[in-house]
Amino acid sequence: MFNGLHYNSIATYLKEKFGCRVVKLSLDGGFTCPNRDGSKGTGGCTFCSGSGSGDFAGTIDEQIKGLSKKWAQPQKFIAYFQSFTGTYAPAEKLRSLWESALSCPGVVGLAVATRPDCLGTEVLDLLEEYNKRTFLWVELGLQTANEISAENFNRCWKNADFEEAAHNLSARGIKHVTHLILGLPGEDKQQMLASARYAARFSPFGIKIHMLHIMEGTKMGRQYGETPFPLLSMDEYVDTVCDIIEILPPQVTIHRLTGDAPQDKLIAPDWTRNKHRVLNAIQQEFSRRGTFQGFRAVV
Repeated sequence: MFNGLHYNSIATYLKEKFGCRVVKLSLDGGFTCPNRDGSKGTGGCTFCSGSGSGDFAGTIDEQIKGLSKKWAQPQKFIAYFQSFTGTYAPAEKLRSLWESALSCPGVVGLAVATRPDCLGTEVLDLLEEYNKRTFLWVELGLQTANEISAENFNRCWKNADFEEAAHNLSARGIKHVTHLILGLPGEDKQQMLASARYAARFSPFGIKIHMLHIMEGTKMGRQYGETPFPLLSMDEYVDTVCDIIEILPPQVTIHRLTGDAPQDKLIAPDWTRNKHRVLNAIQQEFSRRGTFQGFRAVV
């Protein structure tokens, strides 16, 4: 069952496709965000750090050097443009960045994290070109399908933008991966499940699930310090993750089940510091239930 797991891990998918371990290189392409420079808003999403959710991103040489120390066996790489909005630049800049990344030994593909409202025709044309040349996916930060929650954390785009982006990418044969954040202020379990069902409607290549991190230096961090709001316990998080995986179609690749936050910036929840403990708890809960990805998926 899914190579010993209860879900369709992207790591397993990539190993089967390329014949060896494939690791993402988290890169900072020097982008900003329309939610920071004033074109759509200012300050960014209230949970977002000053690095644009790319706290562990760096140059491609730094990333390869660091990962080569961690894993001695031969491996290949996906160049992952993670920080801020990875398509918020002229097409010529994107081409230069992508060409440089793909020229590095061992790099076999591209992953580009972006906002749904930053996929104009020129960018889509460029993505379509590179999709024919290399292995590629685009990551869309939906986070939630609840537009009240989205307005509260200053997302500055609507679900209609996501729907248009997912449609345009699919029409060009470009894979997309959808990000979901669990534990947003005011959201209950049913709303989180509704967001997962909403994301699944658009036939994503993958889903990435994060727990909400309250971090120093963010607006949400300040709000939490002034008026703390309830956060999910680890048991609640594990239970919700398993419920979500059960309703996702089995062909959807799972890119993340819990997120990383810089230890020195994390305010809460403290249990997220031990990533392996969380992942083990998810596996144990699936074993206890006797279920797996797609167990309750609507055909």
